[in-house]
Amino acid sequence: MPDAAKLRVQGLTSGYGAIPVVHGVDLDIAPGEIFALMGKNGMGKTTLLKSILGLIKPFSGAVALDGRFLVGKPPAELIASGIGYAPQEQPLFQDLTIRDNLRLALTSDRDLRAALDRVASHFPFLLDRLAQKAGTLSGGEQKMLILARALMLRPKLILIDEISEGLQPSVIDRIASALRRERDENGMTIVIVEQNLEFALAIADRWAVLKTGRIDDQGRVEPGSRARIVEHLRIG
Repeated sequence: MPDAAKLRVQGLTSGYGAIPVVHGVDLDIAPGEIFALMGKNGMGKTTLLKSILGLIKPFSGAVALDGRFLVGKPPAELIASGIGYAPQEQPLFQDLTIRDNLRLALTSDRDLRAALDRVASHFPFLLDRLAQKAGTLSGGEQKMLILARALMLRPKLILIDEISEGLQPSVIDRIASALRRERDENGMTIVIVEQNLEFALAIADRWAVLKTGRIDDQGRVEPGSRARIVEHLRIG
């Protein structure tokens, strides 16, 4: 079982060109915690995830995983060090099979069988349909494939962007079950960006609302959390 990872973000400011989108964000995410980051469209949630992963170079601030500073390191090195990423945009190769899309997560075929068995424990249909082209899957099946590929390397930390968008409740339930199991059985630290409050609050330990690139409020998930979050989103 991988060691649980602690993520610390300190004073992170980043954006595109010379325009900042995220402003001085501070986050401390405990090992084995599921943390939900919420907010309206255009508030900087995806920019924050990409900045943590190194896909966007921050203007200032620090990101550390278990005390190891990440800013300036290439995304491939960060993924190899134990960070998984399931982006909102569809990163699948539509003309490749399910098997080949999953193989892309591995540097060697040596551990392919074990990795396939592991993700199939969450999404059994993948193992039954390895020869099927990814582009022929339904939208929900493609989202499950994206998540499965991010889990192939057993990351210590996984960043997940709007995984539930457009999905029917039964698929959302399967994804929620997979994430809970990864945290409970493997100690995985999980950061999810979400607009589906019911899904986010059903699995998260803590939450934060991002508004115009700043943390507007945050807290532990408890009975009054939903109303508190909705109020922040309503007045945003």
